[in-house]
Order: sequence, then structure tokens, then C-alpha cells
Amino acid sequence: MLDGLGGTPGTRGTGSVPTYVTAEADTSELPKVTVDDRSRPPATPSRSPIKKSRIGDLPMRVIYRILAVATAVVVAAVAAVVGFTYSGSPDQPGEGASGQIAAPSAATPSPGVSSPAAPSPTAPSPTASPAQASLSPSPTASAAGSQGPSAAVVVALADPRVPELPRDRRLGRLPGKEHKTKRRLQDAKSGVSLARLGKPWKVFGASPFATRQVLPRAKGVPTRAMLVSCPVPIKVQESPKHTALLAARWTLNHHPKGSRIGWTASQPIKDGWLLGYRVTYKVKGKTRLSMAAVAVTEVPGAKPAMVFVTIPDAQRKNWRDINTAISSIRLK
Repeated sequence: MLDGLGGTPGTRGTGSVPTYVTAEADTSELPKVTVDDRSRPPATPSRSPIKKSRIGDLPMRVIYRILAVATAVVVAAVAAVVGFTYSGSPDQPGEGASGQIAAPSAATPSPGVSSPAAPSPTAPSPTASPAQASLSPSPTASAAGSQGPSAAVVVALADPRVPELPRDRRLGRLPGKEHKTKRRLQDAKSGVSLARLGKPWKVFGASPFATRQVLPRAKGVPTRAMLVSCPVPIKVQESPKHTALLAARWTLNHHPKGSRIGWTASQPIKDGWLLGYRVTYKVKGKTRLSMAAVAVTEVPGAKPAMVFVTIPDAQRKNWRDINTAISSIRLK
């Protein structure tokens, strides 16, 4: 029986599949064509398009600014490390904290100690120079300096007419007759009073002093005996002794030219200081002298008072009046 396709008899009855159908069923899939990966060049990893785009799109001035900031940070870090290395830490043994160097302690270490004492926190570093250590003087050194001689005292002692001050010694009893007196002379300007000596002394014109008493002039003597008082005519010093020194030098103005001082006494008195001295000078080539004394007395709320007395050797019988005058000084 024909299959109706011009075909072959018996196919429908037998149930066999047509030849072209069988051929189509037996046909397998075509094999996939593969390429050897080794012949293909290695693929390069692609960079992130976002990062490449962002860096590439940055303006050059922004990049330079970033580089400058980074460089500054690195330099600052290096400087800090170097500074720390040279300065060191104050906690390291044998090193002190940096800063101002304090003065050494006023206490003196006791001798004979074998091991050094622990350094004082106010003591200078062992490597500090004397000039640095002296930048901050201790209170003791300042107090000692304030009691030292002033420039005026240094100048006075450099004067060849004025010798160094002697050790303290009392004014001795001078030769002559003692003239006791109960009368007193008030010095309102100086704030003191003193004895008003009797004859042959007499009160004379005070200027340039506040009070003045004199003896009659002696023949052949250029200087005159006098007892005067006034506020000290020189700059007041911290020490009454130094004030008396400057006052004694000033009194040479009332002695002949070329006069020189020789000390005879230096002693404290009530509220002040006394200096006794000889004044030597030449008159017509002959050496002459006067005995003199100057006393400086502190006066509350005012300049110290000065009492000055001088008597030439031609009137030596009155030298004891120097003791009388000096011992009579009182505050008003």
C-alpha cells in the first residue's frame, strides 16, 4: 500500500519510520568550535572607570595643592622628631627641664660629704654658664648687693684726699679744757638741737648752714674754727656710715686747698654715725692741721641732719669742745 507520498508500499502497515525521518532523528548536534585559550593574548584587568575618570578630571592646581599640603605635613613631622631628639625629655636622668635657669640656692653645702646631694630644683644645670646662672640672682645676693657701696661712695674712696674707712673705733677724749654748757641751739631746718657753746664761741651768720657757731680767727691760719648744723648736703646713702663718709668729704670744701683726711674715729651714735678725722694742709709751705668730726643723725620724715665741727691746731686748747658738741646732739 502506497503511503500517499508516492511512496513505498507497506510502510503504514508495518509501522516503520520513513527513511528521511530516520536520518533526521539520527543526526546529532554539531560540535562546538572552541579556540585554544593559549593562542589568545592574556586579558588585561580593566581599571575602574570611575577612579580613572575622577583623577583625570581633577584640575592641576588642585593636585599641586594636595602635594603641597602633604609635603608640609611631612616637613613638620620631621622637624618635631628632630626637635624632640635634641631637646630630650626632662624626665631623663642627668638632664634638666628646659627654660630659665634659676640661681643656686643660698645654702652652702657642708664640707666633707662624700656623695653629692640631690640637685635642688632651683639649682642651675651643670652645663649652665656662670653668666646664665647669674640671670636670676638669689634674694640673699640681692640683699648683699643693696648693702654694698654705691657709685658715689666708690668715687669718694677713689679721691686721693679720702682714705679707706677705718675699723670702728670710738672718738677719744681730745686735749683741752672742757666747757660745760646747759644752753641749747635749736635747728628747725634739720630737726635737731645741740649745745650752744659759751665764750669764746659765739653764734654767727648761719648761711649756707642752718646754724653756725665760731671762734675768733687765729693769726696766720686761713681756716676758722666752727660748729655748724644743716640737713646733709649730699645724697643720702642706704648706710649712715656711707652718708657720713660723703659728708666728711664734702667738708673739705671748708678747709684750705689740698687738704687731706686722716681718720681718728668711726662709731655708731644714736640714730646715726660719727666720723672723727684730722685734716692736714700746708700754709706757706708749713704743714698744719685741724681736728674735725662729722655726725649724721636720722630724722623721721626728713633728710638726716649733719653736725660738723672743725678747730685748727692754732686753737688746740678748744679741741675738747668737739667732744662736747658731738655728745650734745638730740632730736627736737
